[in-house]
Amino acid sequence: MGSLTQLLQHPLELKSALVLKYYREPLFPGEESKIANSKDLKRCYELLKLTSRSFAAVIQELNPELRDAIMIFYLVLRALDTIEDDMTINPSVKVKLLNEFDEKLDLDDWSFDGNGPNEKDRDVLVDFPYILREYHNLKPEYQKVIKEITRKMGQGMVNYVLDESFNLNGVETIKDYDLYCHYVAGLVGDGLTQLIVLAGFGDENLYEASGDRELYESMGLFLQKTNIIRDYAEDLEDGRSFWPKEIWSLYVEKLPDLQKDKSNGLRCINHLVLNALTHVNDVLTYLASINEQSTFQFCSIPQVMAIATLSLLFNNEKVLVENVKIRKGETCYLILKSRTLKGCVEIFQYYLREIKSKLMVEDPNYLPLNIQIAKIEQFMEEMYQDKLPAGVRPNETEIYLKTQERTKSDEKMAITFKMEENNFLMVVSYFGIAVLAIAYYTLFFNK
Repeated sequence: MGSLTQLLQHPLELKSALVLKYYREPLFPGEESKIANSKDLKRCYELLKLTSRSFAAVIQELNPELRDAIMIFYLVLRALDTIEDDMTINPSVKVKLLNEFDEKLDLDDWSFDGNGPNEKDRDVLVDFPYILREYHNLKPEYQKVIKEITRKMGQGMVNYVLDESFNLNGVETIKDYDLYCHYVAGLVGDGLTQLIVLAGFGDENLYEASGDRELYESMGLFLQKTNIIRDYAEDLEDGRSFWPKEIWSLYVEKLPDLQKDKSNGLRCINHLVLNALTHVNDVLTYLASINEQSTFQFCSIPQVMAIATLSLLFNNEKVLVENVKIRKGETCYLILKSRTLKGCVEIFQYYLREIKSKLMVEDPNYLPLNIQIAKIEQFMEEMYQDKLPAGVRPNETEIYLKTQERTKSDEKMAITFKMEENNFLMVVSYFGIAVLAIAYYTLFFNK
């Protein structure tokens, strides 16, 4: 009932929810039959839905060339994460498993049933043979990427399991913060980008460094930092924290004190949002470099959810006591609008304005936040340059040329949007006529 009330209060979101459910056509229909005809593949997709409904939805809409590879990639890393997260596993056993997990991918049959009974994703490890068989059905170059990232992530996890300082005190410096996010999210972006380039769905130079860091690193860090800010209260309750001491110690002596000192708590939240916003230009450059539509949507949806979430978190004292989330109807709207690069840019513009509107002059990061947002806004203007005076030629920068190339795909999607809109309006019109007809005949026969 709560979700329905929210939708009725936001008509545009209600429309988006209806279009998403009833009128949006999948890019690759008919793929369900392939899954149904394979016992192993069917079980893998069941495990995918068990571990993440949101990821299951977007993965199943991917181009068939990458769909199974990314699904298996996700399940392998989910299995690895399930071992790392389970505090009931003996540390020595855990370290050995994490160090050797990539080697399990070379086996024809392996499973693990040593998770605690309350570990929600234990089925991924118990049924790992299904994943192994489908992993071996992938192209060798895809298998190589998955195994490489699994090895790096497993080794990174071991470092944190054995790091007593981290276990006791959490993340110390901003550099440590970035490194932690690299292992849990940056490496995922690394692997996904390799797969995208191998499939020919992105610029060949997408995997190369941009300036002093890789674009895919920012894709992962932007998402992970958003989640870390949002999960403050939940993590604190579990006796852990990933907010860097280098930032929060500017505001309080002990991390839990942020819940008591709301004023400094808000300043700390805003400081962390500022840190996350430094990745936005890389995110937009990455999206402009994707040339296959389903892959673009797979990459864009999490990023627009992140900027919407950051806007909600900004200057919001609820973050200090609960896990706040954007509305479901808002999610539907973002999914539909983020199918084009132009739509993504407009989403970022909207939520950046929202952040600026909530920024208080007394905030110690008032100036740095305004400067960072201005940098992003200037970058977005450079992407399109559609407000130049008559006779002035656009500055053909790298991001401008990428955007122009991506706009060709956006124009094709405009035809799809028009069809969805027409179908929706046609049904609404029929419904309206039916309501008027019923009202008319009710009044007529009651006379």
